Amino acid sequence: MSYEQEEIKPYHDGGKAQQVEQMFDHIAPTYDKLNHRLSWDIDKGWRKKAIRQLAPFHPQTMLDIATGTGDFAILSAKLLNPTRLVGADISEGMMEIGRQKVKKEGLDQIISFDKEDCLNLSYADNTFDAVTAAFGIRNFADLDQGLKEMCRVMKTGGHLSIVELTSPVSFPMKQLFHIYAHTVLPVYGRLISKDTSAYSYLTKTIEAFPQGEQMVGILKKAGFKEASFKRLTFGICTMYFATK
Repeated sequence: MSYEQEEIKPYHDGGKAQQVEQMFDHIAPTYDKLNHRLSWDIDKGWRKKAIRQLAPFHPQTMLDIATGTGDFAILSAKLLNPTRLVGADISEGMMEIGRQKVKKEGLDQIISFDKEDCLNLSYADNTFDAVTAAFGIRNFADLDQGLKEMCRVMKTGGHLSIVELTSPVSFPMKQLFHIYAHTVLPVYGRLISKDTSAYSYLTKTIEAFPQGEQMVGILKKAGFKEASFKRLTFGICTMYFATK
């Protein structure tokens, strides 16, 4: 792979996977607040746009990969009305907060959570109508394998919707984002989460992650027959849409 997978190996890599799991468990109580503040609440709009990509297809069974505290799963349930939605993640600390939020929203009959290795999912082939992922797949140690698993558990003709943080490519946003990501984001993240590494780690994963046309090629290599992308907010975030 041409992106920097050798330096950043969360999810699945023996001891490293455990370190990442512990990191997310640690920042779980402040995770939602930080996400919203660090993006000035723009992340909420990004999620809605990504979910609405699926609306014309009315998926009834859905899988939300790297679900975290379940924000994307909850919004998907509200906007798409599936009969079943599973949130999968490596961090029990994050999912426990998600379970509390789901119960508060009265969606616990629709949304459930499973601790899963996202590179080796326990679900059978052709299980879900749609698979989603918001701000999580950049944490995969092996992006190709993770996407292959997402494709495997999706029904033929099913759809994938991803929204992910990316590095802007155009002046002046590219330069402004670099400054923000290397100064404001890690410092503010440390102050709120009390974790010295989590938000420096976030910056590294954003910069290392493939985007745009390169990501479309990776999606097709993973087994999706159609794939496209759309940059949002000057390229700070990118949506991907693919069909099996």
